[in-house]
Amino acid sequence: MIRKLQRPQSTMYVKPLASLLLLAVFCSAAEIKASPQDNTTGPSNSRTGRRRIGLVLSGGGARGLAHIGVLEWLEQHRIPVDYIAGTSMGGLIGGLYATGMRPEDISRLTSTLDWDKLLSGPPSYNELSFRRKEDRRAYPSILEFGWRNGLQLPLAINPAHYIGLLLDRLMLPYSTVPSFDDLPIPFHSVATDMIAAQPVVLKDGSLAQALSATMAVPGIFTPVEIDGKVLADGGLLDNIPSDVVQAMGADVIIAVNVGTPLGTREDLETLRGILSQVIEVTTIGSERRGIQLADIVITPELSGFSSFDFKDRAVIEQRGYMGAALHAAELETLSLDERSWQQYLADRNTRRRTTVPAPVGIVVTGVSEDKAEAIRQKLANNVGQPIDTDTLDRQLSDIRGSGRYERLGYDLVQLAGQPWLRIRVREKPHGPPFIIPAVQIQSRGAADVTFSAGFRLTDYDVAGRNSELRLDTIIGSNNLFAAEYYRPFGDTGLFVAPRTFYSSDRTDIYQDTIRVAQYLVRQGGVAVDAGKIFGKNAQLRVGYELGLQNGQSNVGASTQVPNVEGTLSAASARFVYDGQNSVVAPTRGVRATASLFWYFKSPGAPEAYPQAEAGASSFHSIGSRGALFLYGAGGTSFNMQPGPIQQFTLGGPLRLSAYGLAQFRGSNYGLVAGGYRHQLGDLPTLLGGRIYGALWYEAGSTFFVRSEAKYRDDVAGAVVLNTLLGPLTIGGAWGMGGNAKVFFSLGRFFWGQHNAGSLLEASYP
Repeated sequence: MIRKLQRPQSTMYVKPLASLLLLAVFCSAAEIKASPQDNTTGPSNSRTGRRRIGLVLSGGGARGLAHIGVLEWLEQHRIPVDYIAGTSMGGLIGGLYATGMRPEDISRLTSTLDWDKLLSGPPSYNELSFRRKEDRRAYPSILEFGWRNGLQLPLAINPAHYIGLLLDRLMLPYSTVPSFDDLPIPFHSVATDMIAAQPVVLKDGSLAQALSATMAVPGIFTPVEIDGKVLADGGLLDNIPSDVVQAMGADVIIAVNVGTPLGTREDLETLRGILSQVIEVTTIGSERRGIQLADIVITPELSGFSSFDFKDRAVIEQRGYMGAALHAAELETLSLDERSWQQYLADRNTRRRTTVPAPVGIVVTGVSEDKAEAIRQKLANNVGQPIDTDTLDRQLSDIRGSGRYERLGYDLVQLAGQPWLRIRVREKPHGPPFIIPAVQIQSRGAADVTFSAGFRLTDYDVAGRNSELRLDTIIGSNNLFAAEYYRPFGDTGLFVAPRTFYSSDRTDIYQDTIRVAQYLVRQGGVAVDAGKIFGKNAQLRVGYELGLQNGQSNVGASTQVPNVEGTLSAASARFVYDGQNSVVAPTRGVRATASLFWYFKSPGAPEAYPQAEAGASSFHSIGSRGALFLYGAGGTSFNMQPGPIQQFTLGGPLRLSAYGLAQFRGSNYGLVAGGYRHQLGDLPTLLGGRIYGALWYEAGSTFFVRSEAKYRDDVAGAVVLNTLLGPLTIGGAWGMGGNAKVFFSLGRFFWGQHNAGSLLEASYP
């Protein structure tokens, strides 16, 4: 919709001279208005003598990138902007432009951003502390519940931590600006007060916080609290805030509408279409009001683009440019001559801030003093020198990786006339304790399906700062009940961890290639470990465990694996290094484990014996979508006879995939494999992450005597969907002798996973 520019009412008061003189004044005004080079009619800007132009940028998610193209067209045609009001993505683009960034700078910024990371909710794997990496590996679901006041979900899918850091970095020079009217271009953004159900105009305070608030889509991004108000996306009540820019003093209003239009009946046949329609129905009233107030409305042609299509950035920007060009006739009446344009740019640039003073100290808000002091100590290197925002971003993300905090951000504040670095911390409102759900479905044939479900509960600061109580419960085809109390010694990395556990696990027994029995292993006991965590990636544990084990054939019978029952007593040393960047689909890094056990007693073993196991996996990215991977593992009992429960096994996905689970047994084993994985696509945003395809080769053997080792190999392939509940895997393998398997799993599928046959595995499913 376009409304023609209205002739402004004259506010000139003259003495009763001659009517001819009055007519000359009106004619002169009309002639000046028609000139594209100098628009001086209407209420004048006291500094320039021209009409003041207000730009309104609506919300629309990725569609809002079209605003960049509109800005580019306006600058190329020397059309000044005196005021900006924006909502949601329009607020972000408008805020960047208001700080003095040129359209080409904004475009360059958006082209270099990692949108997948910006829009992701949980911390990336390499940002997690070692304890949280253990959680992610044992329970790959990205869902997390809290139990602070009963069972609770997080307030939103995404706490907007990464988006917040981006805004903090970009707006840092303007942290101490008294009012957004003092920016190079006066700017106001709009948010929604979720308690009072009223629009809130943000025009001072933290600019980064204001932009975060206007973009906080309810349910998607966590609301932002400012001055006691819980604020969310301004588009709910004022998606085209023409009223805001009018109140700022604009004489001419240009509105850019990139909202999603109402869908058709056919669009309502999908969940995505219904959700989109709900959003548009909610905002349509305010959009109509904003359009009616505007003098020129630019509506770029964005059919086919959704709010999440950030990867189509360049095309969407071009559509914005084309949308502005369609209104060239109206817009060019606002154009300045070259000299006036250069003066406008010079005036705008004089208000730009490009330097940031070195902070003299750090103040932390949002947490108790003991937690604030711990954060200050971690960030102490940022005092007394220029802020390195890349380093500060990493430090804050690493602090978030401890699992305690939902979001961290920063800006500068003036205290006693000195600049201080303010760290804003938001604790997770739904916990601790925190609960990670687990679902495990595995199938290796129509008649061979197992199902287990449960959770891991973690509570913090139980009888000591930074201590953790970890409870595991899994019920189904396999059962697990375990508890561990982790007590660190200050910030040294040293810890002690007593634990207790009970588990039951079913496994098949094979004779040659025929399944002849099902073996049920029940075990329970107590253990205590001491060790050291090295940074985020490594841990060394030594300990002792004592328990009871019972292994019985509950279906069929086998002479290969006898029934056993008795005491297990073992000392252990275990080392883990995890330098990969993901659990489900690493693209780089190495993960290595090594363990050494001395079994004093083991059911079915004639005497004490040692046992060792080691394994590693490595990934190397190929282009933007591919990755080569290698993995291998091996174990030995040093020519001693282990108990049947401690025997090593091979068979099953990623451990000779063409064969039955644990089909091969021995006191020693070796396994090597390698392959290629490729990113095939993406799941819908609310259902999970990426889709991968992989093909790999495996070879290995178990044996009691090396001379009797029989090596087997296979070729396997799978499609892996990274869902909210963990990886969903559908695959198959073909091995030597015509052996073949089709496998399906939901919940866990780890490239190069290997395990030791000890009670430790009962504590970490």
